Amino acid sequence: MKRIKIAFWAVLLLLTALWLAADTLAPEPFSYFSFRTVFMQYSGVIGIGVMSLAMLLALRPKWPERYLDGLDKMYRLHKWLGITALAVAIIHWWWAQGTKWMVGWGWLTRPVRRRAGGEPPGGFEGWLLGQRELAESVGEWAFYAAVALIVLALVKRFPYHWFVKTHKLLALAYLALAYHSAVLAKAEYWTQPVGWLLAALLLGGSVAAVLTLTGRIGAGRKTRGTIDELTYFPALRVLETSVVLEEGWRGHAAGQFAFVTSDRNESAHPYTIASAWNPDDRRIVFITKALGDHTGRLRERLKVGMAVTVEGPYGCFDFNDAQPRQIWVGAGIGITPFVARLKHLAAAPEAREIDLFHPTGEFDEEAIGRLTADARAAGVRLHLLVSPQDGRLNGERIRAAVPEWQSASIWFCGPPGFGQALREDFLAHGLSPARFHQELFQMR
Repeated sequence: MKRIKIAFWAVLLLLTALWLAADTLAPEPFSYFSFRTVFMQYSGVIGIGVMSLAMLLALRPKWPERYLDGLDKMYRLHKWLGITALAVAIIHWWWAQGTKWMVGWGWLTRPVRRRAGGEPPGGFEGWLLGQRELAESVGEWAFYAAVALIVLALVKRFPYHWFVKTHKLLALAYLALAYHSAVLAKAEYWTQPVGWLLAALLLGGSVAAVLTLTGRIGAGRKTRGTIDELTYFPALRVLETSVVLEEGWRGHAAGQFAFVTSDRNESAHPYTIASAWNPDDRRIVFITKALGDHTGRLRERLKVGMAVTVEGPYGCFDFNDAQPRQIWVGAGIGITPFVARLKHLAAAPEAREIDLFHPTGEFDEEAIGRLTADARAAGVRLHLLVSPQDGRLNGERIRAAVPEWQSASIWFCGPPGFGQALREDFLAHGLSPARFHQELFQMR
């Protein structure tokens, strides 16, 4: 989280600094309307700037992962940028529309505009001037659409498959807002660093919007495959799906995830990979639990022999660090990345002490038997806690079971609230924040 927090504030500070180098929030003479003019420009630059970056992150670019600690963190940054764009856009809209309303209500008196002397500007500047009225109208309606779509994206009860379809429409709203911003930004900005950055962001964001609308996200990282085996664990409501991939998959590390498309009418869904990679076998395994509208229907919809598309791999939850000991916590379906790592260690052992804690509220003898066998083959100590009989797992129980915990790193996958509680507990006992690794497996 630290890296994406730094990236978030760095973006805001950079946009602000470059804008202040070209303009000011303290115009002379200072008045409500003179401040409104410059603040509209500032909020417009910030709003479209962060929205452009959010559009670029929506493409799931591979290269920033190692700097931002994985696609799961990048999606969290994408969400923060979207919320910031929403908040800034609302403020921007209020200063535009609210001022007009207050003038109409008689609360404010609009200053008399002086007619500019000389010939009207020509060329690019003249074209921009002629587009202002249309750009204002387009921007207003695009703003209303963007607000509605972003709010829907933030409502967790809104079904995922509808979220994916409606969220895609934000690309259209972005293109309209990009046009609005390009026309209404001060002409003199384009000859200064703030304009150069803004132009790059608008161009990049527009390309990202077009790729989104044409279904080209992750196009270069997709591989066709066929389902060859399905295993259902009724007590856990968990489905294990084995897929044989065609040529093109670049391999993956244990702990990474992929986007899988099994129905062209629905978009790709992210699943953690539950198998080590063997190029001779070309088989990849996913474990999914019926937790929502999509996963709840998978058991009925997936069939052996069905063609699927797998995109990836993504993520930096890869167990790579320099600590001599690791503590793994896979809560519920969060056990999935650890299953993949166990299979990897069984084939390629390493000299590291590892304790795996698996707290679960449900028990399936076959699934637990598989996990126990995988842990034994990998040389990992398994601590199974079935909450109805064993109680809940917490930091105190982990420290009691692993007295040498201070020399360990902790790798957590499971409910976000549980992970946050464990993190705060261990940090309060002196663990370095850099040694607590948590996958933020939430794509909205």
